[in-house]
Amino acid sequence: MTMPMAVARFARDYVNPVSRRFAGRVPPFAVVRHVGRSSGKEYRTPIMVFRTDDGFVIALTYGPGTDWVRNVLAADETTIEYRSREITVDGPRLTDGTEARTWLPAVIRIALRLMRVDDFLVVRSR
Repeated sequence: MTMPMAVARFARDYVNPVSRRFAGRVPPFAVVRHVGRSSGKEYRTPIMVFRTDDGFVIALTYGPGTDWVRNVLAADETTIEYRSREITVDGPRLTDGTEARTWLPAVIRIALRLMRVDDFLVVRSR
């Protein structure tokens, strides 16, 4: 289950502009930089990421159909701003919670289960 689109629009219009001020510097918040599939325009979307052995796992609270996820999958790579560093990642793949939850802190696992978030994106650091 994903968040309703009304919540996504509210986040895009009000929450994201505020969170962009600190995302990328304060873990687990990060910024994913991606290029629009049609427009070619670069976008910066605040996200929450968690380290894996060779990259990051990202909970897709709005589902795998969001523009930024589709852009990253189409490009097969992107840049994540994390802890004030730019990290190029590639090999994006969608996965369910079974695998992804093993990399998440317990409190995050519980919160995502309560929110019924079952979709995750896994990327590798270069």
